[in-house]
Amino acid sequence: MGRRRNTGRDVTGILLLDKPLGLSSNDALQRVKRFYRAAKAGHTGSLDPLATGLLPCCLGDATKFSAYLLDADKRYRVRVRLGVTTTTADAEGDILADEPVVGIDEARVREVLLGFLGTISQLPPMHSAVKHQGQRLYKLARQGLEVERTPREIQIFALDLLSIDLPEIELDVHCSKGTYVRTLAEDIGRVLGCGAHVSGLRRTAVGPYAETAGPFVGLDRIEAMAGEEDMAGLDALLLPLDSALGHWPAVRLSADAAFYLRQGQAVLIPQAPTEGLVRLYDPSQIFVGVGSILDDGRVQPKRLI
Repeated sequence: MGRRRNTGRDVTGILLLDKPLGLSSNDALQRVKRFYRAAKAGHTGSLDPLATGLLPCCLGDATKFSAYLLDADKRYRVRVRLGVTTTTADAEGDILADEPVVGIDEARVREVLLGFLGTISQLPPMHSAVKHQGQRLYKLARQGLEVERTPREIQIFALDLLSIDLPEIELDVHCSKGTYVRTLAEDIGRVLGCGAHVSGLRRTAVGPYAETAGPFVGLDRIEAMAGEEDMAGLDALLLPLDSALGHWPAVRLSADAAFYLRQGQAVLIPQAPTEGLVRLYDPSQIFVGVGSILDDGRVQPKRLI
């Protein structure tokens, strides 16, 4: 049987999608792909159906760099309902326990939050996409199974109390990749002695992209524009793919250096950084990919367009 041809527009860029409530990340991505008539699309880190907010969608060549956004820090605004624990640590699960919220005030909450700052160990929840012997944990959880999991080290860079209206509190969380906010809320409730679950969650930043810099794009707006004959309006919503890497130094290549890099060869670039990852641009200032600095100072191509 012949290989199925990938049809669609050769469109490249990053869409800062505001994922709506109740939709899975993959369903949201597939709608974006369909509205853009894109040949290739991928997202950069799932959001639960009950979560809203930033889901960067990479189209075309931008999919080659989606891993760098997967590895980026994230920021969330989360409502935590104290006193009630659920099977999924969010409002979608069945209630396991309902405890009175007594002896807890703002000072006590702030004191507990301080204990979660920095490097902490977190046990991935059963309702997660982590794999156990080749199977996703959430699939095992749906079968009523619970398996042993290995704790992971994560970073909580900031954990700010935005409001308190017991039995609910609202937090701003700045964390490393791999952080489960549901588990964080559950652990905070455990230390407070009353249990807790996430009652509302919104992702407000991924790496360099933040809600404070401007509103994300809703699916309703994309769908309305997709009906227009000219796709220029939709394409104007896309950010250039190197915008995801703006925190890395830029290296300008000579024509010769660009040629040899495209052949997979490391090249010596005068005044290049001495370590780390860099953005690469050709003499016309066109982004050509990502490189890494070798021990001898040469630039090694890592991911090219």
